[in-house]
Amino acid sequence: MHDLDHPFRTASTRLIGRDKDLEFIRSHFSGSVHGAALLLSGEAGIGKTALLDAVAAQARSEGTRVLRSSGVQFEADVSYAGLNQLLVPLFESFDLLDPSHRDALKVAVGIGSGPPPNRLLTSTAALLLLRRIAQDTPLLIVVDDLPWLDRPTTSVLGFVARRLVGSRIGFLAASRVTSDSFFESSGLLEHRLQSLDEASSAELLAEAHPDLSHAIRRRIAAEAHGNPLALVELPTALDREQRTAPTAVPSVLPLSERLQALFAARVADLPEASRELLLIAALEGTGDLAVIEAAAGRRAAVDLLESAERDRLVAISAGSRRLSFRHPLIGFAVVAQASAADRRRAHQGLAAVLTDQPERRAHHLGEATTGPDETVAELLEQAARLRLGRGDALGAMAALTRAAGLSPSSADESRRLAEAAYIGTDAGGGMADASSLLVGARRADPATREESLHAAAASALLLINEEGDVNTAHRLLVGAIEAGGHGYDASDDALVEALFTLITLCWYSGDPEKWAPLFRALDRMTPAPPDLLWVCAQTFADPARTGYRALELLDTLLDDIGDATQVVRVSTCAVYPDRLADVREASLRLVEQGRAGTAPVRRHLSALIHLCLDDYYKGRWDEAVKLAGEGLSLCEDYGYPFFACKFQFVQALVAGARGDVVTSDALSEEIVGWAVPRGAHGARALAFHARCLAALGSGDFDGAFRHATAINPLTPLAPYLPHAMTGALDLVEAAVRSGRSADAATHTAALRESAMARLSPRLHMHVLACEALTTSDGDALGLFEQALSLLDPDDWPFDVARVRLFYGERLRRRRVTRKAREQLVQAAQTFEKLGAAPWAARATAELHASGRATSATVQGKGALTAQEFEIATLAATGLTNKQIGERLFLSHRTIGTHLYQIYPKLGINSRAALRDALAALELEDVD
Repeated sequence: MHDLDHPFRTASTRLIGRDKDLEFIRSHFSGSVHGAALLLSGEAGIGKTALLDAVAAQARSEGTRVLRSSGVQFEADVSYAGLNQLLVPLFESFDLLDPSHRDALKVAVGIGSGPPPNRLLTSTAALLLLRRIAQDTPLLIVVDDLPWLDRPTTSVLGFVARRLVGSRIGFLAASRVTSDSFFESSGLLEHRLQSLDEASSAELLAEAHPDLSHAIRRRIAAEAHGNPLALVELPTALDREQRTAPTAVPSVLPLSERLQALFAARVADLPEASRELLLIAALEGTGDLAVIEAAAGRRAAVDLLESAERDRLVAISAGSRRLSFRHPLIGFAVVAQASAADRRRAHQGLAAVLTDQPERRAHHLGEATTGPDETVAELLEQAARLRLGRGDALGAMAALTRAAGLSPSSADESRRLAEAAYIGTDAGGGMADASSLLVGARRADPATREESLHAAAASALLLINEEGDVNTAHRLLVGAIEAGGHGYDASDDALVEALFTLITLCWYSGDPEKWAPLFRALDRMTPAPPDLLWVCAQTFADPARTGYRALELLDTLLDDIGDATQVVRVSTCAVYPDRLADVREASLRLVEQGRAGTAPVRRHLSALIHLCLDDYYKGRWDEAVKLAGEGLSLCEDYGYPFFACKFQFVQALVAGARGDVVTSDALSEEIVGWAVPRGAHGARALAFHARCLAALGSGDFDGAFRHATAINPLTPLAPYLPHAMTGALDLVEAAVRSGRSADAATHTAALRESAMARLSPRLHMHVLACEALTTSDGDALGLFEQALSLLDPDDWPFDVARVRLFYGERLRRRRVTRKAREQLVQAAQTFEKLGAAPWAARATAELHASGRATSATVQGKGALTAQEFEIATLAATGLTNKQIGERLFLSHRTIGTHLYQIYPKLGINSRAALRDALAALELEDVD
């Protein structure tokens, strides 16, 4: 019986995760005269048979004749049964041997009569036959399940395998690493197959079971420990609900019939007392012998498990007092063979011992209890709180689901299922599971007059994640909050969670009126809202007006960040006050935990977007784009479309700033396509922000102004729309460069009246830069100097470089040339380092216009003036005459006249040749 046929072979016939193994095996047998022997070893289900098949198939394709034999358990006592499999296909060639060897071989394989042949004679005959045939055609002997071959055959094969040097025969056999065998392998090279790595395990699961939810895939991968057979077979024992709902999967995975057949016999032969102890060990999970023995009535595990250890089912470490199963599936087989009554008794024994470990005790009591039991249900609910505090959202959901199943009251059952559903939507990453739990909560108590806050919050998040709209979700949640019996008690967890969810909905809505119910609720909370909730409302709702009030308390929260949920919520508070760098380490840890499958998916996504934003502002644009790509993949894999717009926003910003307007516009369009049908105008604002920045870089100042004012009126600064503040500098620049000086001044006045400058030094710099852009030259220079003094340029490179560019432009126009060049050089260098090509081109053009390239000549056609060089450079970037005129405060007709004079000087006759001509000019540039 093969331990594995082809469970990890893809449709393209490639063996997943075994490229290096195949390369090693094939290199071992390479060459026309090899005479090599190799023994593959590995645990059951590791993929030995699949590798044998792959090597055999390639050998046949290359003209090698393959002879195969496999050990069969019920033929292990039949002498030469394996040799019969191997050599009967060569029966017609037996006559090539001399009579004594021929007759001995015929008798051995059962096709001749006579006395049993001498073992050495038979071995020699087999070797001579194989060598004779290999003279004409190379041979590869492939033997599977070596330990199950009969003893005489293994003796012959061992003899042959050690005498192949100089022949055209290869010998490849496979054996379980823990199995005894009569095969004498001394002198043979052994290659041990290892478990699949994490990436290969994930690929195999996705290939074999594409319908599994990602949470179930992670669970299967964790339990299978990289064993291909386990990865493929474990999901087949799950029913339809269990394949998508983590809370429906039992604590010990069931085994498929194939896996039971592979492991059950080894367990069934053990004494009953040994099986009982192994069952306790399998359910206990940590291998702690002290706990296992106590749960078994103080019986000595070392004595009772001697036979199991001898059969290599378990390993016992006397020093650490630990027990471990030799194969990841043996424990499952033990549980699968036990009766329901046996399992309950084992759980009861463990619960009686684990009195000092409330989570584990509650779990075992829950498994041992068959009928309604509120005491156990309460213990499980408390355990769920502990698990959630550690960031184990799926564990918390499972505990609450089990608690619901044991609840005598339908109201308690509904409440617990609703909370599990909320955890699933808010943190767990199991939207389908959460939806199912929510249905169960409503079914459990259909008579209830009002939906619980957890159920309402879960429904709201499901709505915006699926095909619903923000308005409906907001109305549903506000209704549940205002109709609830919580009395606005600040210690009511359900109320606090509902209000955090309401903040999310309000932000997505982009509608100032949507925030009113939140602040009504906060005002009514007694004795006062929790600090984190209050800070979030101040910094995330209308930060330009209220954010500064919460900065002192935000700093306190930043100094003491706790679990995954708090990391994400404090980071959310830090976004608009520019404090993301203070939570970077915590966010990185959370992302690493998410990648390892130990953090909730939504928390993982939140931490990723906070890292993306921090990377963008700090100038780590390549890393920002990379992390955003990771986030988008997770959104697609786990079904979080409402999160995707944030990652698309970061990618659109970088693409736009680097001059890739097509990509930026495409990403912005995807954001709009998701946001508009759902009434998510806050998310839609992200698209306009990205479009505005891309238009500024490309010189489309009219377009930039339209995009900026689509989300941000000129006055006052748009309330309860944080991105109005974030894009304020873009709006003012677009207005100034498109000739809308009055509009720019109006908006600058609105910024000055707000508290935006009190929120962070960067935003203060933005306000001062806007004032400088809209102020007469004499006063503007001082404002620029003040703005640039507020920040370390390395901390906010793109923002500082933009202000340097504005300042350098103004200095050049006032003919403060040397100082202008200092600012412009620094701006150009930063833009180039970031890859912000359009902005670098603008800074370079200003540098040339400052006189840096006025002595350059080309083909004796005469020197370009500083202004001509600036116009030529801008035209070479693709800007129209109108766009160049807007930038240089000239009419488009004047730009056309200059270009008419520039072409002959450069020796060209069209706009298309400008780029190459200017490149040639640069080679002769003299500073």
